[in-house]
Amino acid sequence: MIVRPRPNWLRMLFVRRGSILKKVLPQLGVITALSILVVIFHGELLHWKVTLTTVPFSLVGVALAIFLGFRNSASYDRYWEARKLWGKLLTDSRNATRQYLTFIGTEARPFVLGLAAYVHAVRHQLRNTDPTRDMQRLLPAELMPRLANRQTPPLQIMMWLSECLRQHRLKGELDAILASELDKSLTGLNDAFGGCERIAYTPLPFTYSVILHRTVYLYCFMLPFGLLDAIGFMTPVMVAFVAYTFFAIEALSDEIEEPFGLLPNDLALDAMATNIESALLEMLGDRELPKPVEPVNFLLT
Repeated sequence: MIVRPRPNWLRMLFVRRGSILKKVLPQLGVITALSILVVIFHGELLHWKVTLTTVPFSLVGVALAIFLGFRNSASYDRYWEARKLWGKLLTDSRNATRQYLTFIGTEARPFVLGLAAYVHAVRHQLRNTDPTRDMQRLLPAELMPRLANRQTPPLQIMMWLSECLRQHRLKGELDAILASELDKSLTGLNDAFGGCERIAYTPLPFTYSVILHRTVYLYCFMLPFGLLDAIGFMTPVMVAFVAYTFFAIEALSDEIEEPFGLLPNDLALDAMATNIESALLEMLGDRELPKPVEPVNFLLT
């Protein structure tokens, strides 16, 4: 995820870090080169003059802009819902920690570290990465064999947290009403994880990407022939501008469609998971907290 101060209007025109330009530059160069060739040869293709007017491009351009807007909105909805679900992981883990410290108080550290481990396990599950290092750091050693060779380690951690509450309930340290409140917080964590799984494992229908991709490229490849007679040698400039707009919107919507990845515009899950862990440790009274995630790859400051 890109996090940086907003530059002034002049620097904003030339900023590269955080823009999508690097990703679309090759195809943008091809379109611009084609436009230059069209101007040089006056729109002739194998001694045949390609006669196109701006009328069909105006009609198709409106439809294409609407389609691009729909695709971008659908992708951003997924991105923003994912961010809200990670906000729910933060609030529910804090609530569970507060309730445990208030209602029970004893043996709080293993339980709270288990909540932090659950958040990290969710992050690894969504990115299909190895959670072993974080699990060994936060969970009791006797719990590690239970997580080995499991398809969904977060669920095993959630079961262990629930069993901790059950043990306190059996010992008489937690009455039914307070146990129900704690269980609601754990249920909220599980609901947030389920919502993230729904986003991660259900992409937008592939046909949307195919239709949009084909239409954008065909439109941009034919555009020089339609503009040549109207604007002459300025054709490459205008084609490059239009192509940049369409290519960039398509590339951006493709990035944020899968918000849990490692692309520059995806969510900074490493930073968010570390922040949640720091908040829980601070509630335990710890002074030495995990260092904030350094700005690498997806996090630019």
